[in-house]
Amino acid sequence: MTQERWQLTGGGPDSYERYQVPSVFEPLARMFLQRIALRPGQRVLDVACGTGLSSLALKAIAQHVVAVDISSGMIANAPRESRISYAIAAAEHIPLKARSFDLLTISSAFHWLNREAFLAEARRLLRTDAWLIVYDNYFTARMEENAEFESWLRGTHIQKYPTPPRHYPTFGEEDARSLGFQFVDQERYENRVRFTIDALIDYLVTQSNVIAAVEGGRDSIDSVNTWLRQQITPLFKNLSQATFIFAGPIWYLKKNDSA
Repeated sequence: MTQERWQLTGGGPDSYERYQVPSVFEPLARMFLQRIALRPGQRVLDVACGTGLSSLALKAIAQHVVAVDISSGMIANAPRESRISYAIAAAEHIPLKARSFDLLTISSAFHWLNREAFLAEARRLLRTDAWLIVYDNYFTARMEENAEFESWLRGTHIQKYPTPPRHYPTFGEEDARSLGFQFVDQERYENRVRFTIDALIDYLVTQSNVIAAVEGGRDSIDSVNTWLRQQITPLFKNLSQATFIFAGPIWYLKKNDSA
């Protein structure tokens, strides 16, 4: 199954690093540790790591983290930290030693990949009884202080900047088994993030719908910023900050060596 992959290049990796939401990843890493037992000295592979914020959080649960992304620009902007090393590679073809990781994580990228090729590569890289955690983190459009924000984003904003086509595959026990994994569990989570108007605008311009408009020449980043400020400011109702809900699914898979 071939699936189109979107690459976040609009605005440049510097802006993407600046405007991600790092507060999301640390609580997720703690959730992972509660579900799986990683012994001291174990190694984690973070696939589609972007600018490394997810990888940084994984230091709390692993002795060493190897972070991989297809974009050299993203890797160039990742934090240089002890116990984290980086590589540039596609998720389906990672030039690392077989059976060398105890956990593989991938955030907000599974729907862009060739699923069969990625899972085959994950099986090759994982040790016996190792774990694969697939998770997503998306902006729900819910603003705690003003329900009108969600209507604006799903209506006016999306009409102006439509979301590029993407494939969100269904995935369950039978799919996992056929591809050499045991589907152990799944859960959903929510996380609250506080934004000022400036920070929210900066975050929204990293989303694929805005990037598509800018890279396609339909709009400039300056005009997007101006329009967003005009639209969003009244929705804050004179608040200096507002609370927004992020959410997503987490899938816990275990390598099935008998497959």
